[in-house]
Amino acid sequence: MKVAIAGCGVVGATIAYELSQVPGLNITVLDRLDPPKFPDAAVTQFVSPNSTGAALGVLMGVISHKVKGKVWKLRQASIQRYQTLLPELELIIGRSIPCNRQGIISLCFPSDNFDRWESLVEIRRNQGWNLEIWDNHQLQKFCPQVSNNNSINGAIYSPQDYQINPTALTMALVEAASHNGVEFKFGVEVLGIAPPLSGISPTCDAIETTQGKIPVDYLIIAAGLGSSPLTAQLQQFVDIRPVLGQALQLRLGHPLGNPGFQPVITGNDVHIIPVGNGDYWVGATVEFPPENSREIPSQPELLQGVLEQAIAFCPELAAATTVYSWSGLRPRPEGRPAPIIERLPRFTNVLLATGHYRNGVLLAPATAIAIREMMIS
Repeated sequence: MKVAIAGCGVVGATIAYELSQVPGLNITVLDRLDPPKFPDAAVTQFVSPNSTGAALGVLMGVISHKVKGKVWKLRQASIQRYQTLLPELELIIGRSIPCNRQGIISLCFPSDNFDRWESLVEIRRNQGWNLEIWDNHQLQKFCPQVSNNNSINGAIYSPQDYQINPTALTMALVEAASHNGVEFKFGVEVLGIAPPLSGISPTCDAIETTQGKIPVDYLIIAAGLGSSPLTAQLQQFVDIRPVLGQALQLRLGHPLGNPGFQPVITGNDVHIIPVGNGDYWVGATVEFPPENSREIPSQPELLQGVLEQAIAFCPELAAATTVYSWSGLRPRPEGRPAPIIERLPRFTNVLLATGHYRNGVLLAPATAIAIREMMIS
């Protein structure tokens, strides 16, 4: 069975790897961009061509307040799959994938509802997950880098959530899927998809690309913002709009606080992420396009605000220098919840795996599992 996947961000790459383990599939992944890579060491500012390269890779699953329904099921399935996925990939590619397994600390503030957190701790315990509520004394004991003032009122510690380098993960997925026989075509653009034929359940039989026609038994659209024009060709327009995010990498030269305990610290939607050697990622902004526009002009003052908030949390960051800053666009579905994981209406063999907004890295494994089940059920 011939399968084409349009889009090779972290979602498309994870789907490719998951399907590569299903016997009898001939899988081709297409992306109009070059393969994922790390930024050049000389670069001080760049715009990521895709949402994966702009992501921070913070997997807020257990610490999320989502406790039931589809959204929680996806998060839980991804957390569970990551526990086996990372060792699988590392065994195939022969190297480790940068991953912070020391958990996530969410700072609490006087306005926070601790009854809500206590309820979540109990729910997670019954679900088999662990969360801890720390008072200020415990927070200072484990993370002395956090400002000890009245604006911070303790923290929630999630030892089973972690952070993964999105680019390194995507590169590993591509390499492992290639090892399993998947063909990747980078720099190849999908030019056209056959329009629906008459009938109750039309199918897409082929796609036109810059390298010619590719016959398909299944087409999986995982192209983020590029998914909208592809679905429009099938008269089933899925409206996905951009949301800009800016972040930066700081160099302090030494670890904050306890060198042996370097979790992700987050508060007020600002993340401080250790990435090794005394470097930290800080981000990210959330910038929506003006009304009736898909263009988002970057606002440096918003990134400066994020940096100032991070310094307020960890004052020692004021001494850090900026290595580089970056920005990228996240794919957000308009008028419906993220993500979109379903069959394209009126088609039996076109599947959507797109519009993950700010949770593409977190939800990629669960998305891949859902797509596999739709294909083989």
